[in-house]
Order: sequence, then structure tokens, then C-alpha cells
Amino acid sequence: MAIEFNQGPRRGGRRSYRPMSEINVTPFVDVMLVLLIIFMITAPLLTVGVQVELPKTSAKAIPGKDEPLTITVNKDGQIYLQETALELGALAPRLQAITGNNPDVRIFVRGDKAVNYGLVMEVMGTINGAGFRKVALITEQKQQRRRFKQRPKKTKK
Repeated sequence: MAIEFNQGPRRGGRRSYRPMSEINVTPFVDVMLVLLIIFMITAPLLTVGVQVELPKTSAKAIPGKDEPLTITVNKDGQIYLQETALELGALAPRLQAITGNNPDVRIFVRGDKAVNYGLVMEVMGTINGAGFRKVALITEQKQQRRRFKQRPKKTKK
């Protein structure tokens, strides 16, 4: 433990001041909390950037813990990996580079309902040919219509 002895004023009547060796972390914590709140609010808005109109089905959601890669085919036939546009020939090498040749990475294919079915199948075939086994199509949930039986009205006697 260090002890400072005050030996009185130095020449010229000045006192020696030691610099403060403690760091005040309160402003740092305040800024980090504000940034955390900002990222928590904006993160859900950044999930998917390519607009497509997905077909509707009544299939159940696919469970999974890891974040899948998303490949999108829009109505003009453009192919996107996440939000980056690319050609079909560049898709397989790019996927292998991103995943490190891991065949168990989940890959979701989103195809606009107005796009040619053959192009979506060609994308899926390219992904499968690159050795990826977990490929799934993404659709929107169909709204369930509830049909209620009409009961006969009771008449008062």
C-alpha cells in the first residue's frame, strides 16, 4: 500500500497534486445502456430486407435454435443471399465460404409467389448439389377460418 507524505509547500508556494488514478465508469455504463436499448429496438426491423410476396400454406413452423441463412428469389427472378444480390452460379461457392463447408447449416429459400417455379427449384438444386442437406421453403401462414355451426334460435313461449 502506498502512502503519500505531505512535506509542506515546494518552492514557489505550489503544492504537488497527484493525478487521479480512478476511472469513472458511470458515463461509460450510461452510453452502453442507451446503445443496448437502441439495438434492441432496431434489430427486429433489420431481419429481412428483400420484399417478396410469399405463398400461403397451413404448414407448421420448423423448430430450430440456430439462425438460418436465407436465400430469396424475388418476382423479377433476382437471387439474394441474405440481402446481397448474386448470380445463381456464384451461390454455391458463396454458401460454402460462409458456412465453412458445414452441410448441417439450415438454409431457407423464400420464393415470391409470382416467380417461375422452375427457378426456385433450380436454386434449391444448386444448394443441394453444393452438399447442404437442411434446405426448406418459407411460406406465410394461411389465416384459419373458423366455421361455427349456427344454432337454432330459441323462441320464447
